[in-house]
Amino acid sequence: MSNAVKPQNQPTGDGELKVPSLNSPQMRRILASSFIGSAIEFYDFILYATAASLVFNKVFFIGLTPGVALFASFSTLAVGYLARPLGGIVFGHFGDKVGRKGVLITSMLMMGGASTLIGLLPPAAQIGMIAPIALITLRIVQGLAVGGEWGGAMLMALEHAPKERRGFAASFANMGGPAGAVLVTLAVSAVSILPDDQFLAWGWRIPFLISIALVGIGLIIRLKVAESPLFLALEDKAEERKTPFLEVITKYPGSVIRGTLVGMSSYTVQGLMTVWAVAYVVEEVGMDRTAVLNVKAIGAALTVVGIWFAARYSDRLGRRPVMMVGIAAGAVMALPIMWMLEMGELWLFAIALFIANGIIQATIFGPFGAFTAELFPTRIRYTGASLVYQLSSTVGAGFTPMIVTGLVLLGGGTLWIAGAVWAGAFIVAGLAIRGVKEGREADLEAENL
Repeated sequence: MSNAVKPQNQPTGDGELKVPSLNSPQMRRILASSFIGSAIEFYDFILYATAASLVFNKVFFIGLTPGVALFASFSTLAVGYLARPLGGIVFGHFGDKVGRKGVLITSMLMMGGASTLIGLLPPAAQIGMIAPIALITLRIVQGLAVGGEWGGAMLMALEHAPKERRGFAASFANMGGPAGAVLVTLAVSAVSILPDDQFLAWGWRIPFLISIALVGIGLIIRLKVAESPLFLALEDKAEERKTPFLEVITKYPGSVIRGTLVGMSSYTVQGLMTVWAVAYVVEEVGMDRTAVLNVKAIGAALTVVGIWFAARYSDRLGRRPVMMVGIAAGAVMALPIMWMLEMGELWLFAIALFIANGIIQATIFGPFGAFTAELFPTRIRYTGASLVYQLSSTVGAGFTPMIVTGLVLLGGGTLWIAGAVWAGAFIVAGLAIRGVKEGREADLEAENL
């Protein structure tokens, strides 16, 4: 048995788990850790996406035509997403075998270090091809780190929470993502008021360097959180278990595939609207960069609110019914949202973004943490949930900006093809979720056995 200190909500003598209410001091600390830690990690990860749409094509991919440079920039963005499933597997393995807490601390240190180095990286004009190669390497480190972050942050909250509040507790890790996006957008917006030459020379680096302070805050909070009680209930048998990843893919392949197809819908919205659309309306339409970033910040804040409500309703109605509302809305609104972007008006861009992120993505993403966790038993939950989440983000958000950029280039500037692809992703997600058993009433303690 490990010498780790047992939290108050550990297994009792009769095999039942004592769980605190969400209002207890311990639970508030756990939820704060899940939210703030996730926000900091996703601040770093999303900051790269924002810089890829506005900066990297001009700093690290010089000598190319604007469209090709943007495509190359979005390609490095996709590399980070490709690393996320690997990070989920690696960190999930240790999270299921050793514990959730230590893995979260490691992932945060990796992310903060990579972001800081990106902020210090010389441009291609000074060091040539070394610059984009180093950028890609650091992006891979970011992908590995965030691959281990979400699963641990979500499970620390969910596995401490009462059964009837699991969906809401798990959503704090989900809310951390758009909260990090708000911080990113405000930070980049603040430096974007600089003249273009100063912004591209040094202004964009400031938000990356801020990561040092944010990671320090996150570590202080996470070090004070107790280990998951459901993991501690199985700790004695951790070394006896087989490789979690192999068990996930051999015993639960259907859960991985269906969960990934469902999650892709939410992440297609994110990649399309918060990365590609930002570059489109600034570079192609000519909207003011700072105004667009401010709209994006408001949209991210609305996403946090939407996640909050969707998660709470998922505890009452179930994960599937709530998520189906968002999936159906996404399929119906895909083409109208593309039309609003083509109109080239800031207010229409704002409406499109608010509908896409504040309503569609939030309604799907709010219950998604509990949805993925309830697909797998405790002994492999970190690995299984992380794999589903990271595959969803890789396929949905990681490749969307690059693919849509290519489709727009091939289509001569029209956006209807992008809308059709988006609607298709939602239709696939709707079919996939029909094959998933509702998990709201699942007994996670019984699944320990």
